[in-house]
Amino acid sequence: MIKAAGKTLVIACGALARELIDAKALNKLDHLDITCLPAIWHNHPQKIPDGVRKKIRKARADGYADILCLYGDCGTGGLLDKVLEEERVERIEGDHCYAFYAKPGEFDQLMDEELGSFFLTDYLVRHFDRLIIQGMGLDRYPQLRKDIFGHYKRVVYLAQMSDPALEKKARKAAERLDLAFEMRVTGLGGLETFVTGNGRIHPRTPAV
Repeated sequence: MIKAAGKTLVIACGALARELIDAKALNKLDHLDITCLPAIWHNHPQKIPDGVRKKIRKARADGYADILCLYGDCGTGGLLDKVLEEERVERIEGDHCYAFYAKPGEFDQLMDEELGSFFLTDYLVRHFDRLIIQGMGLDRYPQLRKDIFGHYKRVVYLAQMSDPALEKKARKAAERLDLAFEMRVTGLGGLETFVTGNGRIHPRTPAV
């Protein structure tokens, strides 16, 4: 008997793991299994398409009945979507996780309000120093702040939960970037809708 028979596997970015686990628990999605690729691959998007393909093919070999992809394009320039089309696996709507949480229409509205918006999620707030300050070299070359963030006007914190400690960190992050601060509590947004099936298109037929 194949252990994964009748189950669904979600292949996700590691940056979404905590929220995906929350969505599974809150909605009692016992049929759902989760596997993640490294969040740091956002800095190396060329790794994502092949990494996702390998996960898909292993999942099929393990007998999963349905496979979903919880990734945006994430800088792959359409290559991830090409892999998913070839493998006939459905991806969540949106080019990045900001759109997942805010939902595409709400995200578009935020961008219409102010194109110069720099978005943070709970994950990015928790790891702001490592991913933004150190990752962009601002700890070593603080003068780069104007070059990188000079065209931004505000930080928009899309909060998955109302947490005073995270809000304080997000406000501090905005101050460090010398940007105005705005917070929207989104909950799990489109991520939860997708994994529960309420916002999904019909599953694609597995490739043969």
